[in-house]
Amino acid sequence: MSYKNVLGAFLVSAVVPALSSAQESAPHPTYAKEVSRIIQENCQICHQPGQIGPMSFTSYEEVRPWAPLISMRVAAREMPPYHYDNHVGVQDLKNDWRMSQEDIDTIVAWVNAGSPFGNAEDLPPPKQFPNMGEWRLAAELGPPDHTIKSTAWDVPAEGQDLWWKPIVDSGITESRCIKAVETLPSAAAIGSTHHANSHFKVLNEDGEWVNGDRLSEFAIGKLGEKVPEGACRRVPANSKVEWEVHYFPDGKAVPNDQVTVGIWYYDEEDEFVEEESFPQDLRAYLLDGGGDYMIPPHGTLMTQGFRSFDHPVRIDSWQPHMHLRGVAMSLEVFDPQTGRKEVLSQASNWTSAWNHSHTYEDGYQPLIPAGATIILTAWYDNTADNPMNPDPDQWVGAGQRTTDEMSHAWIAVSHLDQEAYEKLLAERKERENSSVASLDGAD
Repeated sequence: MSYKNVLGAFLVSAVVPALSSAQESAPHPTYAKEVSRIIQENCQICHQPGQIGPMSFTSYEEVRPWAPLISMRVAAREMPPYHYDNHVGVQDLKNDWRMSQEDIDTIVAWVNAGSPFGNAEDLPPPKQFPNMGEWRLAAELGPPDHTIKSTAWDVPAEGQDLWWKPIVDSGITESRCIKAVETLPSAAAIGSTHHANSHFKVLNEDGEWVNGDRLSEFAIGKLGEKVPEGACRRVPANSKVEWEVHYFPDGKAVPNDQVTVGIWYYDEEDEFVEEESFPQDLRAYLLDGGGDYMIPPHGTLMTQGFRSFDHPVRIDSWQPHMHLRGVAMSLEVFDPQTGRKEVLSQASNWTSAWNHSHTYEDGYQPLIPAGATIILTAWYDNTADNPMNPDPDQWVGAGQRTTDEMSHAWIAVSHLDQEAYEKLLAERKERENSSVASLDGAD
């Protein structure tokens, strides 16, 4: 099914929401008892004063005028903005923004009942959220163990795409295993910071500074990267960090702007007995097919990229990256030993307004055997039907500018030896057998 058909199906469900017979006969939900908690958990992180949501949803008085629109958007799964297909590929994800069907049905039933307030005594206490410009992973992990800033850059109020590529000392004196990493734009320039990449530079045997592993990547909507237990993404001691910060002026000048990357380490006493079997890196592994494509005016395009490894790997996270004409992307694997092709992840209603790193739950990360081919497919819409398209009359090619296009995915990969791969496969098989046994017992 094409991304347009998928979206069309969502919109139909928004206009004619299907509620179970139990819900139809049950007393209607109220804002105070049910809906306020759903709004807290799913909406207020963005919809509160000082955050990026265009309106605030911190009280009944603020939510009530928007109730019909909220119902339509959540039923269409357009909000919360998490672009990952249901029922396609791996569904077990960490930090999954998708609202449960039960919560969606509750919102729809509440609006259909006239959006009643209910009893004030049922209201939950206010929930605290990070302020704009604060570390979002800090609520779970505390403040980062180490931070690295880009050198200052004056962001103008107007103009075209700008790139700032300073090299700074990392300040890292000891090689450690990363637990998590987050890139934080300044609160003042969050709207103009299109993306911010960083990678290590290390000294080679000849005393020359050369590119090392990637450190982090930021785009609007991204939370950060957490490294699974058992994997070790090492920071190199006495290294430098090279930044690539892409600014696109948004009408507000920001003098002396800096982007910061925060690193959380595993405890020094943690043992990485499988470290040699689970080194991890973060790269844009899968590129477009050559980088010389052109999307015609009022036209569409599909690109594909391929990658194989001579050893098994585990994919820990997947983050599609395109620009304004990008509308959908899928991640597949083809195993020549079995002749099977499998969809691992898919986003049929992707938008450049949000860039999520889809992190697979532990034990559910795709395991890729040696020699298998990972396939990245991207779709583009350069017509007036694409609401993100600034000008359907233009030819659009691959490039670095916001109005150019890209076709790659940021993928965190843990490199495995055959023994580690076989061990993980055995653990999956044991879990599946236990699940089947539990279901048989229930019957």
